[in-house]
Amino acid sequence: MLPIVPVILSGGSGTRLWPLSRSMYPKQFINFFGDQSASLLGSTLARLKPDAGFSAPIILCNNDHRFLVQEELDRAHLKAKSIILEPVARNTAAAITVAALAAVREQPNAILVVMPSDHAIEKEDRFAEAVRHAAAVAAAGKLVLFGITPDSPHTGYGYIKRGAEIAQSGGAYAVERFCEKPDSDTAAKYLAEGGYYWNSGIFVLNALTFLDEVARLDPAILDAARGAFANATEDLGFLRLDRDRFSESPNISVDYAVMEKTTAAAMLPVDIGWNDVGSWSSIWEISPKDPHGNCANGSAVLEDTSDSYVRSERGLVATLGVENLIIVDTPDALLVADKERAQDVGKIVATLKRTKRKEQEQHLRNYRPWGFFETLNLGPRFQVKLLHVKPGGKLSMQMHHHRSEHWIVVQGTAKVVIGDNEQLVRENESVYIIATQWHRLENPGKVPLELIEVQIGTYLGEDDIIRTDDVYRRAPEETK
Repeated sequence: MLPIVPVILSGGSGTRLWPLSRSMYPKQFINFFGDQSASLLGSTLARLKPDAGFSAPIILCNNDHRFLVQEELDRAHLKAKSIILEPVARNTAAAITVAALAAVREQPNAILVVMPSDHAIEKEDRFAEAVRHAAAVAAAGKLVLFGITPDSPHTGYGYIKRGAEIAQSGGAYAVERFCEKPDSDTAAKYLAEGGYYWNSGIFVLNALTFLDEVARLDPAILDAARGAFANATEDLGFLRLDRDRFSESPNISVDYAVMEKTTAAAMLPVDIGWNDVGSWSSIWEISPKDPHGNCANGSAVLEDTSDSYVRSERGLVATLGVENLIIVDTPDALLVADKERAQDVGKIVATLKRTKRKEQEQHLRNYRPWGFFETLNLGPRFQVKLLHVKPGGKLSMQMHHHRSEHWIVVQGTAKVVIGDNEQLVRENESVYIIATQWHRLENPGKVPLELIEVQIGTYLGEDDIIRTDDVYRRAPEETK
């Protein structure tokens, strides 16, 4: 059998893991489990070992996350078959259809393993075995979905009702029906009755079989995907889908569009230590705990506390006489929630979005292709930031109308262009840029460049920028 093509869907926003997950830096890029572990996307990439039968992956993400995805690939020492940029969100049916078109262009009989970028899988060897097993079933014309045996009446997952066993499949089953996320009573009934499995959202598909089913069941998806893929353009190693054509696709999940309607659906029960890491209660479930059932990350002191998750991204968090809580403290937002209500954190994000609060979108630390900047202090006419520029990183040539900037280098050496003048600025040296002066910052060295930027002016918003000569080819609305 030819190598199996991983398709990684990295378009989610992870709203239920706010305030650590934000729309511009969502959960797949976050390390939830300590210094020795990787981000969720990094862990996903790490399990795709060539000796386990996987080819280079196809990754789908949105434009805002493209450089974050590339950084994760660089950390994993992997090269993607393709990084495909979705110009608008159109759910999983359109994304998987585009990936299937990309795969069959290179390998007509490709078998895909489609997976979200943000799931945890503890038993990686079993995962690889399950993919190979499912690939054999998919090669016989089935669209295979991994089913997880439930160990609790979970209300945050969809369920699958097992049908009859498929002959000569080695333990795969027809799907009798798909079930929406149930209430607690219905979930308990499923558990007691047996034959129900959690829907993992991981699929193993023959690409041509899948495309045939999309053409039969929802041809508008295939038509839009074909047009978007045919008119796609290469951009710095990314494949940018045509916006107009991709926007024509129905906004629908692959479950609704295909899996619930097809007669080719199959379910393979797997024991792979799966968790969708969909909420803070999920993080608590798979994290190491003290004898009282607590998980603490960062600076925390827990007294007379039980069954709680506490995470601090800044100062000390202390608890006394509490139980069953989620406490997540970041530099600009604090979440305190009943652990039983962890599935509802997305409602807070919806409120923040509706009221145009920036805390749903960005952290104080904002990641950019060249590194990151972090807001340290903000006043009526000033702002202080830390700028971290990777070796070889270069900001765009830019100009601000309403603010002047003072740069003080604290680590490394900066190459600074101001107007027609170019100079090297070393540690403990500084430069001053007057409003309306064109300027550029670059790190020519082999170690990270860090500097303090003091902005002074009447308006300090990130949209006060005119950019030319941007090596990252960002759109005008993207800042820095």
